[in-house]
Parts: sequence; structure tokens; C-alpha cells
Amino acid sequence: MSDTSLEPGDQKTARSDRSVILYLSFLGVLLATGIDIALPAFDAIEEGLDGSANISLVVTLYVIGMALGQLVVGPVADRLGRRPAVLGGLALYAVGAIASALAPSFNLLLVARLVWGLGAAAPAGLRSAVTRDLYSGDKMARITTIMMAVFLLGPIFVPLLGDLMIRVAPWPVIFWFAAGLAVIGAVWCVRFGETLAPENQRPLQLGKIWQGVKAVVRTRVTAGHMLANIFLTGAFFIFLGSSQPVFDQVYDRSSQFAVFFALTGALTVGPLIVNNRLIGRYGARRMSMLACAGSAALAAGAVIPTLLLDGRPSFWLWYSWLVLVTSLLTLATPSITALALEPMGELAGTASSLLFFSGFAFGAVLAALFDRLVDDTVMPFVLGFALYSALGLCCLWWAGGSSEPVGAAQE
Repeated sequence: MSDTSLEPGDQKTARSDRSVILYLSFLGVLLATGIDIALPAFDAIEEGLDGSANISLVVTLYVIGMALGQLVVGPVADRLGRRPAVLGGLALYAVGAIASALAPSFNLLLVARLVWGLGAAAPAGLRSAVTRDLYSGDKMARITTIMMAVFLLGPIFVPLLGDLMIRVAPWPVIFWFAAGLAVIGAVWCVRFGETLAPENQRPLQLGKIWQGVKAVVRTRVTAGHMLANIFLTGAFFIFLGSSQPVFDQVYDRSSQFAVFFALTGALTVGPLIVNNRLIGRYGARRMSMLACAGSAALAAGAVIPTLLLDGRPSFWLWYSWLVLVTSLLTLATPSITALALEPMGELAGTASSLLFFSGFAFGAVLAALFDRLVDDTVMPFVLGFALYSALGLCCLWWAGGSSEPVGAAQE
């Protein structure tokens, strides 16, 4: 792979594309570890800390912390630089992981998980800002696509690793392991260096922060892709929130859910690698539009057949459809991220955090509207995908390719 340009904030450092991908992918693995490594330990945590009634809060509090942290980490990173913000986040990540390992009660474990999620906000949200500092245009979309492919390996292997660890040691070992990964990430962050040029740092003042937020949401191409990301994240969260109930209530295959969940992630990696080459040939905007249009067409085309089959198509027909639509959504995401951040420049930290926060917060709300309707049919699942993919496609069309402010465009 080629070398990136010299680092804006540290002109002595030059990085290859491979080193950038490995570093930022590792930060993504930290994000996945915070969620996925706890899943195999649910039974052990329930037994050890008596959290059976609310065990899902172990994940929920982590995600809430991660979303709330985005409101702070972006402006801080635009003022102090990416490296201090990531290091501070990793320190909080390690504190939360260690506190989780030492928690004497379930309630204190939940507090620790919230702190852990707040720390995870920095490596989760600033990966895109660092990428924007070093790349632009289709090259950024290609780098982001490769990182997404590596990130998807997390949900496949991290739960398996967690399961192996709790077979040979008490459940807190998985949290100590996560803390160790945070230390490795901090060392790597120091060696990787700063990517934000000093002249691009912005004052950490409420008025300046608000001006930055307004600049982000008033830039048409960024606002449009941010809206598209919200709708497509909503569709993806339907997959995360409703797949298990569909496996259980519709197809009576709850014991097979973990295997098929991992398989879905694995089947998406190949298309992402192909998509990386296609972006280089056809461009990020065209590929994001095609992927979103394909998802919308597949979802809308499944509505009438699903109705005719009383909302219960054969399992293999439904699962094949699921792999296709989720793969297309996953293909669109890296390009949408790159296109949203393209015009942001020194506001990349704020824009990246807003993109991440809005996707998580509003996407979760959109998904909940359909998750609660799932009973003994897949119809809510299909309708949700069709609606949100279509709305996402409309937002991509509205965003266009211009970085002109919305107000100016209207004038």
C-alpha cells in the first residue's frame, strides 16, 4: 500500500495505509470487545451478582455511555487533538473495565459499564476523524471500507474468545483482558502520533462549539448523509434487536441464533472487500446510492410475498434475504461516512461525533418502533427495512455531492 502524506500535527511521522488501517481497526476491536466479550458471561454474572432480572443492562449501559460520550469527545478532539482525546478515552475505558472486574454488586457493575462506555466513545467516534485528517474523497471511503471489514470480525471471534476464557477462569477475567487491550491501544496511540494540524485546532468554548455544530448541520452534503446514516442505522438496529425474537418466536430456532448471527457477519466481509475495489472504479457516491437502492428494492420487493405467505416465509428464504439486505446496508455505511466528513476539514472531530451519536441515538428510536411489533411474523422486520432504506436513499439523493451550506443552497 502507498504511504499517507506526512502527519499534519507531527511532520516527522509518515504512515503507510496498512499502518493506518491496523491502528484504526484495533480501536474498532476495542469498541466491539466492550460489547461482545460480555455476552458469553451473562449466565455467570447472573449467578455471581444476582442480575438475572436486568442482565441486558450490561450492554445497554455501555451503549448509552458510548453515545453520550460523543457529545463531548468531538469538540475536545477538535481543540486538543485526536491523540489526547483517544488517550483520555482509553484511560477511562480501562478504568471502567477494571471497575467491572472488581464490582461487588450488580448495580455497581452497571455504573462501571456506563463509565466504560463513556471511555469507548473516543476510540469509537474518532476513528473517522483520524481517517478524514489523513485522507479525502474516494480514498477515504476505501480505507473506511477495509476498516469495516476488519471490524466485522469482532462479533465473530470476540464472543468465542470470551467463552473460552470463562471456561478456564472466573468471569471477571474477560474484563481484565479488555483493560489490557486498552493499555495496548494507548501505547499504539502514542506511537501513531497526532493527525490534527495545530492551525486547525478550535477553541474549546461553548459559543465556538455551537458554531461548529451549526456549521456541520448546515452543510448540505454532511447533513444529508447524516440523515441517511440515521435511517440506515435504524434498519441495522432492527436486525440487531429483532433477529433473536424472529429466530425464537417465528422459526423456533433460538438455540441456533448465535451461530447464524456470526455467519451473517462473516458473509458480509467478502462483499466489503469487493466494494473497496468498486469504490476505486466508480466512486463512493455512486456505490453508496447503488447499495442503498438495492437494499430498498429487496426490502420493498419482499413485502407482498411475505403477506402472501402470512408473514412466515421459509426460514432459509428469509435468512437469505436478511444476508443480502444487511450486506447492502453495510456496503453503504463506509461511503456515507466518508462523504459526510469530506467537507468538514478541521471540524471532522465534531462532525464524526455527531454522525456517530445521531446514528446511535435516533437509529435506536427508529428501530424500537418496529422491534416492539415483532410477534409471530417477520412482517414488521421487512416493513422496517423497506421504509428506512427508502428514506435513506432519499436523503442520499438530497445530499448530492456539493458541500454548499443548506441556507446558501436555498438562497
